[in-house]
Amino acid sequence: MQPRLILGLIVMLTLFGVWVNVPKFPQIPEIIGVGKFPLKLGLDLQGGTELVLAATMNKIEPESRDEALESAKRVIERRVNFYGVSEATVQTSKVGDERRILVEMPGIQDTQAAVDLVGKTAQLDFRELLSSPSAEASESGRINYLSITKPTGLTGADLKKTQVTFDSSRAGSGPQVLIEFSEAGKSKFAEVTKRNIGKPLAMFLDEEPLLWPPPIVQTEIVAGSAVISGNFSLEEAKNLSIQLNAGALPVPITILQQRSIGATLGAESVQKSFLAGGIGLLTIMIFMVAYYGIYGLIANIALVVYTLLVLAIFRTGLFIIPPVTLTLAGIAGVILSIGMAVDANILTFERIKEEERLGKKGSIALEQGFRRAWTSIRDSNSSSLITAFILYLFGTSVVRGFALTLTIGILVSMFSAIIVSRNLLRMLPRFKN
Repeated sequence: MQPRLILGLIVMLTLFGVWVNVPKFPQIPEIIGVGKFPLKLGLDLQGGTELVLAATMNKIEPESRDEALESAKRVIERRVNFYGVSEATVQTSKVGDERRILVEMPGIQDTQAAVDLVGKTAQLDFRELLSSPSAEASESGRINYLSITKPTGLTGADLKKTQVTFDSSRAGSGPQVLIEFSEAGKSKFAEVTKRNIGKPLAMFLDEEPLLWPPPIVQTEIVAGSAVISGNFSLEEAKNLSIQLNAGALPVPITILQQRSIGATLGAESVQKSFLAGGIGLLTIMIFMVAYYGIYGLIANIALVVYTLLVLAIFRTGLFIIPPVTLTLAGIAGVILSIGMAVDANILTFERIKEEERLGKKGSIALEQGFRRAWTSIRDSNSSSLITAFILYLFGTSVVRGFALTLTIGILVSMFSAIIVSRNLLRMLPRFKN
C-alpha cells in the first residue's frame, strides 16, 4: 500500500477515535455522534448487586442436569433483561457436584428486589387465544398478551421434555421442536388440542410469550407428543427448546451469596483507576522523550493514537461487536497492553540504532531495523495472545474481562508500533533517503 494511503488511514482512524471519545460540552454546539458513546462500566465500577445461586438438581435425572442448568440460566437472563438491567452478566459453573449460577447486575442497589427477580422457578403455561390484538396495539408493539388469552390448565409440570428434530419426510424442511408430555399431561394435551383445531395455542414463560404469533393446532393429538414447526433457524429452534425445558424442569434456586456494591465505591474505583493509568501513561511518555529524543516523540504520538483507538473499540465495538464492559480487571489489561506497546517501540528503536552503528543510513536503517525487530515483537505478542485466549476460554467473568481487554490492547499495540510508528518515522528527514 502507498505510504500516503497508509498515512491517510492513520489520520482517519485517529479522527474516528477523537470523535468517539471526546465528551459532550454544553457550551459547544452539538456535533453528530459526539458524546453518544459512553464507556460501559461493570459491577465493580458502577456499583450494583452480585448473586451466587445454587440450582437444586435432586429431582432431575443426571443426564439432564447440564441441560437443566442451561435452561435455568436462560430464564434468569430473560428476567434480568425484561427488568431492564443494562450490561447484566449471567454465567454458570460447576463446583464438584454442585451447579451454580453467577448473576451480576450493575446499577441495582436493592438486593432483595434482585433476589425476588431471579430466585423463583420458571413457570410455563399453555394458553388459548381469546381474540386477536388490535391493529393499533400490534403497530405500537404494546400488546397485553395475557388479556387476550386464557389458561388451559396445561403447564410446565405436564411437559416431560423437548428436543430439536428434523423432518426427513419433506424435502427442504428445517429444524423443528419436538415436545413430549407426561402421562398426566397426555390427556390434558389431547383435550386442549381437540377444542382448538385450527386455532393458535400460545406458550408463556413467566407470563411472557415464547413465540408470537403462536403455532396453530393442526389436529387432535392423543399420543402425548407433537412438533412445533415453522421457518426456524437451528439456533432459534434450540432457544425455543431450552426455554420450554426451563418451564418443564423443576430447578429450584437457592441464594448462596449476595453482595451489594455501592455506587460511591464504584465511582472511587473509576477515579483511582484512571488516575493510575494517566500517571503511568505520562511517566512513560516523559521517559521516551528523555531517552530517545525524536524517536520517543514519535512513539508518544503513536501511543496517543493507540489510546484513542482502544477506547473507541471499547465504546463502540467498531459497530461490529457489542461494546466492551469495562471492569477493574479490564483496566489492568489496558494498562498492561500500554507497556507492551511501548516495549515494541523500544525494540524497534534499538534495532534501528544497531543498523546505524553498522554504517547503514536513512531508509535502509529504518526498514532493516523494523524487519529485525518484527520477529521479536511477533513472538512475544503471539505468546501473550495465546495466554489471553486460554484465560478467556477457561476463566470466570473477572478473568475473562482482563483477557478480553488485554487481547484488544495487544492487537491495537501491534498496529500502533508497526504501522503508525513506522510511517511517522518515514516522515523524518533523516529517513527520507
